[in-house]
Amino acid sequence: MKLILTLILTSFIVTNSSSFKSEQLKYPRVRNAYAEKENGIQKLLNSKNIKSDELEVYLRAFKFGQKIQLWGKNKSDQKFKLIKEYKVCRKSGTLGPKRKQGDLQVPEGFYYIDRFNPASNFHLSLGINYPNQSDLFWADKTDPGGDIFIHGSCVTVGCLPITDDQIKELYIFCVEAKNNGQQQIPVHIFPAKLSDKNFEVLLSKYRDDQDKTTVWKDLKIAYDSFNKTRQIPKVTFLKNGKHLIEPKQ
Repeated sequence: MKLILTLILTSFIVTNSSSFKSEQLKYPRVRNAYAEKENGIQKLLNSKNIKSDELEVYLRAFKFGQKIQLWGKNKSDQKFKLIKEYKVCRKSGTLGPKRKQGDLQVPEGFYYIDRFNPASNFHLSLGINYPNQSDLFWADKTDPGGDIFIHGSCVTVGCLPITDDQIKELYIFCVEAKNNGQQQIPVHIFPAKLSDKNFEVLLSKYRDDQDKTTVWKDLKIAYDSFNKTRQIPKVTFLKNGKHLIEPKQ
C-alpha cells in the first residue's frame, strides 16, 4: 500500500510540474514560438551553463535606454547571469512611476509576472502586477490603472513592447521558468540604469518631486545590491509606500 501511495504521489508531482507548459502548448502561437525559438534558447542556456529544467529567471527593465534584461540561473546556483537584452521598440510617457489610468506612464518599481496571455491582441504577452502595494499608496485612489504587459507588436500606452520575434523568445524563457516551479518571476522596472552619475542627475533634476525620488532611492538600493551580488534583494512593502530593501550577503 505504501509503495502504491508513493507511486501515486510521484505521478502527481510529475504531472503537476509539467501542466503549465502543457496548457500553454495548446495555443498555436506558443507552439509556433517553440518551433522557431527552442533550439536557439537551448544554445543560449548551454553557453551560460544553465539547464532548461533548472531555469529560474529575473527581468530588469530600463525606461531610458529602452532595454529589458533577461537574467537566469539554475535553481541550485546563488548568482544570476545575464542571458540577453531585448530592445523596447516603442516608448510611452516620461520618467517616473505610473499613478493613474490614462497617464500613459510605464510603472516603476518592484513587480512580478502575474499572467501569461498566449492569445494576446499583441501576439504574446506577460502581465505585470501593477498596481503593487506601493503604487496603491501613491497612486490615484479611484483609478490607478492596470493591465500593464510586456508584449509583442510595437504599440504602447504604458506597457513595455518588444517585437513579435523577441516576445516569442522571452515568453518561452518565462514559460520554462514557471514550469520548473518558479512561482514568481520578478520584474524590476527602473527609470534608467542607476549608476551613481545617472542617479545624481535624476535626483538633481527632480529634487522637488518626492513621488519620483522616493521610489528611485529604493530602486537605487536594489540596483546596487544586485549589481554587486547578482542576487535579488528581498523587497518588503511598507505601509507608508516605501520599501525595505534587504540585500543578499
